[in-house]
Amino acid sequence: MRQELMSLPKTLAEDVARNLVMVARLIDEDPEGAYGYSRVALRLASRVAAVREAAGFAAYATQKYAEALAEFRAARRMTGGVELWPVMADCERGLGRPEKALDMAGAPEVNKLDRAGQVEMRLVAAGARRDMGQLDAAIVTLQSPELASHSVQPWTARLRYAYADALLAAGREDEAREWFAKALESDKDGSTDASDRLAELDGVEFVFAFDESAELDESAELDESVELDESVELDEADEPGRINEAPQVDDADAGEDPDAPGREARQEGGTEGDGH
Repeated sequence: MRQELMSLPKTLAEDVARNLVMVARLIDEDPEGAYGYSRVALRLASRVAAVREAAGFAAYATQKYAEALAEFRAARRMTGGVELWPVMADCERGLGRPEKALDMAGAPEVNKLDRAGQVEMRLVAAGARRDMGQLDAAIVTLQSPELASHSVQPWTARLRYAYADALLAAGREDEAREWFAKALESDKDGSTDASDRLAELDGVEFVFAFDESAELDESAELDESVELDESVELDEADEPGRINEAPQVDDADAGEDPDAPGREARQEGGTEGDGH
């Protein structure tokens, strides 16, 4: 990307780079925010392939599939690469064209993908089969050496998860549970919700609602405590010989300079910026 930006004037290149950094930083947590930055970068440098690719991923993350597909196609024309082929096929799925996605899965471009790209293409093809109601075909599509391998690769958790999900959709619950467990074992960065799916299959329910009756009991106890304290204070005030006096202020304190050292209040806080 840096080499592509070097073709731009320095100030413009810096502006574009800042926007691309924000796209990368926000795309997972705030896709709409990332999309906004991608549009700025696109207005500044639409002839830079990295900008078109970033705009494509930002649109993809916000489910603007037609726009994403157009940007990916533009980036591919500029670079001549095939790396974006699987995500382009998934855009076809998003547009309701699973048949087109399957056509792309059988295209010569797939043979030019690296291993990770081919696994991604397999995931997209299986998803297209499911879109068409072909559950058994989706399961067969995912069966591969990568699925059977005991080694953990960056794609392992997602591949095992997709296989488990397809098995469950086909009513093969016991096998699905086995593969959700395998997905969880390989999911080192929490990229899937395999643990939640396992819990569901085991009948574990997560309750997040608070107990309203407990809240009411606690409130009643608090009110009773406050009333008791007030009653005690009133009784003490009525004792013979007790005089309610305002606190005395020492003359030295009264004349103390509020701006003197040691009288300043500390203020803590700070702000910092952040990055379908």
